[in-house]
Amino acid sequence: MNLKKYLIYGGVALGLGLTSCVGDLDLEPNDPNLVNPNDPNYKVNSLAMCYSGIAVSGINGPGDSYVSGLDPGTSAYLRLIFTLSEFCSDELIWIWPDAGVSDITSCTWSSTNGLLEGVYYRLLGHIAICNQYLANTAGDTDAESQQMRAEARVLRAYSYYNMIDLFGQSSFITEEAATGAAPVQKSRKEVFEWLEKELTDIVDNKIISETPIYGRVGLDGAEALLARLYLNAEVFSGTGRWEDCQKRCENIIARHRGGGFEGSGLANHYLYLFSRDNEKYMPGGGNKAENEILFGIAFDAEMTQSYGGPSFIIASTITNSHYIPRQLYGCSGEWSCIRGCYEMAERFYGHDTDVRDDLWVRGVKPAGTNADGTSYDAEDYSDRFIDFTGAWATTGGNAIIKFTGRTPNAAADGGWDMSQNADGTWNLGFPSTPFASTDQPIIRLADVYLMYSECYVNGGTGDRQKALDYVNIVRRRAGAANYGFAQLTKKGIMDERSRELYLESTRRSDLVRNGMFAGPSQTVWQYKGSMSNNAGTRIAERNNLYPIPQAVIAAQPDFKQNPGY
Repeated sequence: MNLKKYLIYGGVALGLGLTSCVGDLDLEPNDPNLVNPNDPNYKVNSLAMCYSGIAVSGINGPGDSYVSGLDPGTSAYLRLIFTLSEFCSDELIWIWPDAGVSDITSCTWSSTNGLLEGVYYRLLGHIAICNQYLANTAGDTDAESQQMRAEARVLRAYSYYNMIDLFGQSSFITEEAATGAAPVQKSRKEVFEWLEKELTDIVDNKIISETPIYGRVGLDGAEALLARLYLNAEVFSGTGRWEDCQKRCENIIARHRGGGFEGSGLANHYLYLFSRDNEKYMPGGGNKAENEILFGIAFDAEMTQSYGGPSFIIASTITNSHYIPRQLYGCSGEWSCIRGCYEMAERFYGHDTDVRDDLWVRGVKPAGTNADGTSYDAEDYSDRFIDFTGAWATTGGNAIIKFTGRTPNAAADGGWDMSQNADGTWNLGFPSTPFASTDQPIIRLADVYLMYSECYVNGGTGDRQKALDYVNIVRRRAGAANYGFAQLTKKGIMDERSRELYLESTRRSDLVRNGMFAGPSQTVWQYKGSMSNNAGTRIAERNNLYPIPQAVIAAQPDFKQNPGY
């Protein structure tokens, strides 16, 4: 496994880093010109940079970053996408008192929020790396070069997708721009139309491999990104493209039929998809019958180290204050800074056979003594926070665990090597490392099944029975009871997407697409409006988009700001 990942990233060994805290916020993009075009290994090394630009913070390990102003851990690509997609929603609470992240959690951000600047510059930096690769290989017409160029185009498209999903309007530039040209601002619809053309060219002309090398994007990943673009077309362009999304979903599903769970192509065991050995479910992975991860980013504890990605998710969600020794998850870090909130836990109430929350630990406040000497009894607060006070002292909520640095065992029932010893003590003998070898899914086949069903519910397109069957394939794999047609509703689909895809950076865009994030259809969620307000308040409609960072507006005064900022 290590050798494969070493080869994927061009043989660049990535060293150790230092911290995971927010630093100074004087942000500017660093020069991404990191590979010499005269090097005979330029093409493979440069393409590796297009991948590692998503996986790691910088070329010199997790203590280095392409983007200055935020510390390298905070500025890691996937961690920033996670932060902006999950903490503002009804799934997670960030409990450390970091101003930038707390403002995202409480939905009180402004155009000067340093994390927003970090995301914007990180996306632009990654686009620049891909543009550079495409410019320097423009004259290469052999089949291998065309394949590699197609991969770089998909990776660049992923960053442009994130740009219009989060910010709407986008700085835009391609490899065809003149040397030294500055990006121009394009509308959300303009970038949507460019993305559609770019991805349909790659997919329909099949200039990208249907059987990619492990860890690299192929036809499934490209078409899944196109399906997700169409799923959000009404938000992005003003016109729904539900039928187009379903057609893309059907193409992907057809390529995966025959293997895995009930012949659906899904992995037989849900939680294995987020474990140390999940590489077998990745593009080009060893378990071809269950290659559920259509688009994913490879990580390795020795060779691909980052304080973003799964290492961040694992360390952030485990906490010994909830009786979760870090050794049980193969992680030597224990940051204790993410909790699941009431609304997330509520979606699993009554789902006792559902395996998707099997790694959770629900909080219990033990009996004790108050500051005034009075005593109190033990209290179950698995659904709400008690005595929210910020870093380390926070109690309450749920420890929502999904990713792990440990390996599932070979038991036929899909067991784990995390079980207790005969005497009731935990077996802590599993090796724990600062960084995870767990790969991070970007888009999975289960998401594609649910996309089809949502298109039927929201767009009235496709086959009603198939829409129900596709939801139920996902539910049965989790051990949940089948839905009936009465549950084939917007709320039913949204609840199921949350149960299936939590911690996978989809929740914010799901809520926005369904009119549930802000405005009159929004349910009031905990801590929105203020981190000291347990009850929460409604979210302003302007927050359906993040603002263009003020630093970008100051640098390019012709750029327009999003409404309300």
